[in-house]
Amino acid sequence: MKKLLLILLCSPLIVFGQTNTLGSDIINPNSKIKEVFSGGEGVLLEGPTMGADGTLYFSDLIITKSKGMKAGIIWNYNPQTGETKVFRSPSGMANGLAFDVDGNLISCEGADFGGRRVIKTDMKNGKSTIVAGLFNDRRFNSPNDLVIDNNGRIYFTDPRYFGAEPIDQPLDGVYRIDTDGTVHLIITNASKPNGIAISPDYKTLYIANYDLGYSNILKTGAILEYTLLPDGNVQFKGILIDLMNNGPDGIKVDLEGNIYIAVKGNIVVYSPKGEQLEEIEVPNRSATNLCFGRGIFSKTLFITTHKKLYTLEVKKEGFHIPFKK
Repeated sequence: MKKLLLILLCSPLIVFGQTNTLGSDIINPNSKIKEVFSGGEGVLLEGPTMGADGTLYFSDLIITKSKGMKAGIIWNYNPQTGETKVFRSPSGMANGLAFDVDGNLISCEGADFGGRRVIKTDMKNGKSTIVAGLFNDRRFNSPNDLVIDNNGRIYFTDPRYFGAEPIDQPLDGVYRIDTDGTVHLIITNASKPNGIAISPDYKTLYIANYDLGYSNILKTGAILEYTLLPDGNVQFKGILIDLMNNGPDGIKVDLEGNIYIAVKGNIVVYSPKGEQLEEIEVPNRSATNLCFGRGIFSKTLFITTHKKLYTLEVKKEGFHIPFKK
């Protein structure tokens, strides 16, 4: 991502974040961000998601050339014990992670000697299968982030930010994987689609477009809004939030449809209409992604940064596709 050059030059300090409240009821003004993990080996921690067992999984994104050809990592953090351990390495350069309704871990594997595919891991036996590896008989550019709808369809973004491999797809698109395994290119008008989220009513798809320095607004920092049709296709509605020279990364929603975006290094919260509600200050302005927990952690934000993982208690409950009972 385009934060990478800055990240390589700067390392975060050990401090605690505080919130900057703009009058909403998203969080308590006295809430404090807590550091719960420090030890990322790459340049970005990414893709946090909580499984049915109440543990958090997140990616450690490593640029191989700058890190002695180290491979990526998926970490496992237990918020009840505070223990963090390696779940998988090499990770296939996993970035975005999510759980499907059956409790399988779905991973976007990116470029830079990664898998450049979407895989599914059965958490009961650890075995993985490739959900999608090609489109039009060509490899993906670098699957980045994903979301799953109530019909089990997977939507993922495919921008290329780094990696020496040839770029095989002619554009950085957004794809849908149907339950029968077919892959469809559904969004072509976002230049660098990054984070992705679905509204709680499954009628809107949000794309965090992270491509700066161009005159066309679709090639700058923006949250793009699409109507999500029953068949899984989309219709472009427009720019919901113009972030101008700020590149949005991870994006999640709560049960009320409010949108939480890792942007400007902080977490900024917007209403479904695009009105800013709150800004959560993150230590060293280093936020990359976020998620809500589940169960007793459903009102806890887990925030990844360059090297650290933080938590913050909020008033809202996060939106998830529920697991099958």
